[in-house]
Amino acid sequence: MNAQWIVLGFVGLIILIISVMEIYNRLKLRAMVKSKWGTFPNTRFFDKEESLRDAWYTAKKYRKYDSEVDEITWYDLDGFTLFERINATYSSVGSEALYQRLRNFNFSEDSHDRLETLIEYYEQNPQIREAIQFQFACLGKQDKNNVESYLSETRNQVLPNTKLYLFCGSLPIAAVALLLLFPNTVSIVLLLGSILFNVIYYQIKKEKLQRELICMGYLVQTVVCAKKLAKVKTPFQEELANNLKPLASMTKFGISFRIKSNSEAEMMFDYFAMIFMLPFISYNFVLEKLTNYETQAKEMWRLLGELEVAAAVLNFRKVMPDTSQPVFSKGIQVKGEEVYHPLLASPVPNEVNWTKNTLVTGSNASGKSTYVKSVAISCILSATIHTALATKFQLPFAHILTSMAVEDDIFEGDSYFVAEIKSVKRVLDLAETRVPCLCFIDEILKGTNTIERIAASSSMVHWLADYPSLAFVATHDIELTEILKESCDNVHFQEQVTKEQGVSFDYRLRQGPSTTRNAIQLLQVLNYPQRIVAQAKKEADYFDEYRTWQTVE
Repeated sequence: MNAQWIVLGFVGLIILIISVMEIYNRLKLRAMVKSKWGTFPNTRFFDKEESLRDAWYTAKKYRKYDSEVDEITWYDLDGFTLFERINATYSSVGSEALYQRLRNFNFSEDSHDRLETLIEYYEQNPQIREAIQFQFACLGKQDKNNVESYLSETRNQVLPNTKLYLFCGSLPIAAVALLLLFPNTVSIVLLLGSILFNVIYYQIKKEKLQRELICMGYLVQTVVCAKKLAKVKTPFQEELANNLKPLASMTKFGISFRIKSNSEAEMMFDYFAMIFMLPFISYNFVLEKLTNYETQAKEMWRLLGELEVAAAVLNFRKVMPDTSQPVFSKGIQVKGEEVYHPLLASPVPNEVNWTKNTLVTGSNASGKSTYVKSVAISCILSATIHTALATKFQLPFAHILTSMAVEDDIFEGDSYFVAEIKSVKRVLDLAETRVPCLCFIDEILKGTNTIERIAASSSMVHWLADYPSLAFVATHDIELTEILKESCDNVHFQEQVTKEQGVSFDYRLRQGPSTTRNAIQLLQVLNYPQRIVAQAKKEADYFDEYRTWQTVE
């Protein structure tokens, strides 16, 4: 009889410890969610881009969009750093949904209307927003969770040997029953032996089935989270509840697939799961339910992503200096006031009035590249999360492409210039489809000689004028402003060079082409040999007068 009480007392103690730790962790989590609202997010440990990109590629197999932000544009605009600035999510459902939203968009306002509906609701009901974020925080994050893969390839994920796992899992139960009926040494040995065998066998099989267990664990806990959120009043509550209904029974196995947080309580529960082979036994039961209701499972995942993305976007709007909801126009034009770059500590805002192909000129570091990027970023954020980094912003529905940070491609064997013309060619190919395109190019064709660069660049920009697209081109080549003065607008940035302060910039946009050349003057300020400075001035003056170079003697 003493052995019976010892066993029951031990089990009760484990349950009590787990419960107390669970309550403590949830109180800490709730306080953390409350304190982090209205601050820049910090996601150092999770949401690695490799994991997010894999989920995005998988989701594209069954979700269709009108346009996407391709890898070149994403890299040019520091897309992942921008994602991290917005990513105030607490679950991988939300972070994956945000990443995918920043990489894909449609040429309609339907998704924007849904986003604004949720954002407005959160603003009016901050306690509900906080409660929803808390539930996502309880779900937590799991990189490489592969749920998107399971949602698109459910029927290929069946786990073999279910009957064997059932048998092994029942052994400790049978041994406990035997111990209660016949409390002797043999019963204790059988109990300990079955536990030891199951723990060892579980660890061996777990290594081979790690991907399956992580995925199923995260998916089941997501359904648990969805059941709780379906009870919270939101504009999409009924929609979530309807899709969740056929999946709700999956949560019966939720205890088998807890999210591991490496806490003491979770480690104790993990041993409990090993002893009874719970994840292996539950896996195929859950998979069958998922197979039968694949459409509802995909929709549930999407709806949960919407709920968390809206909170992250609202937080982003609160922490940034100025944001606005863009206006989508039928005309191919981009207009904005106080447009700025979100990744700079002290950005200088400028206006944009982009109604025709535009050349942006100015010296190095004067602000032209940053300006072009700031306009491109506001265009992308307007198209994806309905948020412009400006006090006012207007744009058309259009593809958005850049060609800026071009590099040699050693794997393809491409030189800088070949990589560059390939980058620009994809812009021209998309423009040729006659779907509106917003094209941003920094230092067009800088990888080749001056004559061919200017000739080819002017031809490309002039060619684009025949299509429903706009080109925004930052360049050092003042000659382009003269060649294309009839077909392009010109804006510029300028610097001030003084002996006392050297070179300084105000980063303010000015109309018209750049008319100053201060590079030679800067050589003088930096105490280059006077002979070099004088010769450089002489050569530049000669070229200005005769439009050709003289031979240096």
